[in-house]
Formats: sequence, structure tokens, C-alpha cells
Amino acid sequence: MAIHAVLFDHDGTIVDSEPTHHQMWNSVLAHHGVELTETQYKDWYAGMPTAANAIDIQSRFALDVVPAALAQAKNDATTDHLSRQPFPLMPGTHDVLVALQQLKLRLGVVTGAGASAVQATLRLHGLQAFFETVVSADDVEHSKPAPDCYLLAARHLGLQPAQCVAIEDTEHGLNAAAAAGVPCIAIPTDMSRHHDFSKATVVVPRLAEALEWIRHRAAAA
Repeated sequence: MAIHAVLFDHDGTIVDSEPTHHQMWNSVLAHHGVELTETQYKDWYAGMPTAANAIDIQSRFALDVVPAALAQAKNDATTDHLSRQPFPLMPGTHDVLVALQQLKLRLGVVTGAGASAVQATLRLHGLQAFFETVVSADDVEHSKPAPDCYLLAARHLGLQPAQCVAIEDTEHGLNAAAAAGVPCIAIPTDMSRHHDFSKATVVVPRLAEALEWIRHRAAAA
């Protein structure tokens, strides 16, 4: 089926934010005597929604704090960071968005992050006009790796899931797209290179290669 829309993940796909998220989690958890190693963060938390991570961290480390308080502290740290500087864009992001727009493809963001973080990225980098829909963890009861966010984005665009393609950098995001019936291009990063991407439609090293794959399958091509 020809592609009519491209649905981008946010963290690790549009912006290079996962190392900063790791640092912010450790800042929050320092108050509870916990420090996540890079391997632990990569294996357990990269690409997952903040609320889900907070639940796992509280349980895994038997912390004397409710998960909602951990999630709020992490969200506050993210808000503070974004008030001072945006997450940097992944290489080639702007050029790829321009090219996809020229192909008459519709674009959306589907993320496990909160709406405020995504809107900050789009506003501070001047990307708001590219995207018709933004679905965040705030918009669904069950965020990634559940399929709800991708199903909602397809409904917003009036398309079938199979008419869209997702771009994801983690196994958790890939599983969400696959469960929704959305073909998925996986672009592993240093944070996710060891993840299982066997459900991906294709695995490529960079956004530029994702663009070329899409170009040959776009409905307007």
C-alpha cells in the first residue's frame, strides 16, 4: 500500500535527547540513592514514557516514593531544561521534513513524551508548520509500547494505519507501531543499537536513508 503519511517519534528520532533524559533521571534519583548506569537506562528506559519509567523504577529499586511523584520530578526537570535550551535536532531532520512535504506527504509526531516537551521542540526549532497532528502520552490512556498513540494519529489524519509509516529509534516504539499495524522504519541510535528491531519493515542508519526508502513508496510519487 502506498504511503500517505509519515509519523515521527520524538526522542531519539527528531531530537537527540536520550542522553539528556538519562542525566535528568539520575538527577531526580540521586535524592533516593539510585544512579542508573548507561546500560540500565538503555535496556530499561530509553524510548519509554516517563510515567511508565517511574512505575518501573519505584518497583525495581523499592523506593519509598509514589511513582507519580517521581514522574512529576522528572517532568519538572525536563521543563526546566527546555526553558533554557531545546534538545538538539537529529542530523538532517529539517531537510528531511522539507523533502517529505515536497512529496505531498502528511506528517505527524507520535511520542511517549509529554505534550509540553514536544511542543517546545517544534516551537523552538520552528517545525510546527510541518506537522498536522501531534499525539503525546497525554492524549492516550496507554502510551507506547501499546498501539493507542499510533491508532489515534491515523484517526486524526483520516487514514488507515497501513497508509502511514512510522519512524522509530527504539524497540518500545517499534512495538507500538507494529501493534497498530503501521509499517515502521527503525533507525537505531547509540542508546538503542542493541534493541530487537526484528518487527521493523526496514532498518536504516540515518534519516536520509529513511527518506529515500519513503520516496519510492509515497502515494504522490
